[in-house]
Amino acid sequence: MTVSPTNSAPVVSTRASTALYTDHYELTMLQAALHSGAAHRKSVFEAFARRLPEGRRYGVVAGTGRLLESLQNFRFGAEELEQLRTAGVVDGLTLDWLADFRFAGDIWGYAEGEAYFPHSPILIVEGTFAEACILETLVLSILNHDSAIASAASRMTGAAGSRPCIEMGSRRTHEEAAVAAARAAVIGGFASTSNLEAGRRYGVKTVGTAAHSFTLLHDSERDAFAAQVATLGASTSLLVDTYDVERGVRTAVEVAGPGLGAVRLDSGDLVAQARWVRQLLDDLGNHSTRIVVTSDLDEFAIGSLASAPVDSYGVGTSLVTGSGAPTAGLVYKLVSRTDGDGEFVPVAKSALNKTSRGGRKYALRRLNDAAIATAEVVGIGGSPHDDGNDRPLLQQFIRDGEILPGWTGAEGVRRAVQHHHLSMSELPGTVMRMQRGEPAIPTEYEEES
Repeated sequence: MTVSPTNSAPVVSTRASTALYTDHYELTMLQAALHSGAAHRKSVFEAFARRLPEGRRYGVVAGTGRLLESLQNFRFGAEELEQLRTAGVVDGLTLDWLADFRFAGDIWGYAEGEAYFPHSPILIVEGTFAEACILETLVLSILNHDSAIASAASRMTGAAGSRPCIEMGSRRTHEEAAVAAARAAVIGGFASTSNLEAGRRYGVKTVGTAAHSFTLLHDSERDAFAAQVATLGASTSLLVDTYDVERGVRTAVEVAGPGLGAVRLDSGDLVAQARWVRQLLDDLGNHSTRIVVTSDLDEFAIGSLASAPVDSYGVGTSLVTGSGAPTAGLVYKLVSRTDGDGEFVPVAKSALNKTSRGGRKYALRRLNDAAIATAEVVGIGGSPHDDGNDRPLLQQFIRDGEILPGWTGAEGVRRAVQHHHLSMSELPGTVMRMQRGEPAIPTEYEEES
């Protein structure tokens, strides 16, 4: 594939305020809490999943870096305040409080790329009730979307093994969601993306050659291939199924010669087609020409192609929609707050099927002597017991309102990619099974004594 250059320093876009990426009820809760005097109570909120999507064995955390970037712009300026005033959302006291708002608390959580399980404390927000409460929608909208994509991507790259996967779903989702999906896919193991804005913001590798329209534009398939090779070089990928695949492969080889980089197959029985195309390429002397397959792939289709002579996969619609799980199902709950004496007390919801556990959480990944995970251990009120080789899971992202270095931009993505490899290497082999099943490891709790 031809790589679009992304050598210049990646730039994180400076966007307008993100403060109104917020549900109405958060600000009405804020107003009522300001009037009751409870808004300034120290509080701990936690983002977690009560359960994994049906049949999934693990999830992958993604979106934290984007959340931190968005928090930098979570400010109520003149336009935002005027909108709230004219719409009558909140009163004057609340508008005055919002005008001075800056998040000044602490945020902890699982590193991006980390595997998570039911009730893993993926994100912990510590601050006053007022400042933590109004972040709920921003936290959940980003983490639910990005973690769903990264989780699907990880299953796909697990099915692909050593064969690289290319994210190419921008045309199947919202334009900003496309950038977020490309970023999350790379964290989940994808090698590259077609999305140029993701390349600009996050320094990820971008790739792309031509669609069927380019072939149809020219008077013949040969003319189209010749034009592409003339501008992109023989190492490009030629799409050979616009008319007849066999004729397309033969024409591609005649035009590009033995240096042809790849042919792309986008329709038909991909397993059978890849086998005879591989044989045809070898018969024509193009032993190093690769085969790229696309066409509505998901993890199951990729798994079915494991025995076929395929070199890489391009994935679009299924990836950017979470491959059947478009949301990670995360919730954001108050788990601890100070009482009238300033002492922290645990709080929890007890509604049927929506229970939560009160108390500030701490977590580690319990490992056996072979450094394979056996459990997710969550301590309530204090750190769980470490057997000696267990791995603590919580990292600090924000201290006293300041974002700590290394978690955002291109550096944050590179770090997340590396962390995902580490996290997956610790999980038992059952995690890669495509069959429906229980979480790969259980979640255990330890109460502070």
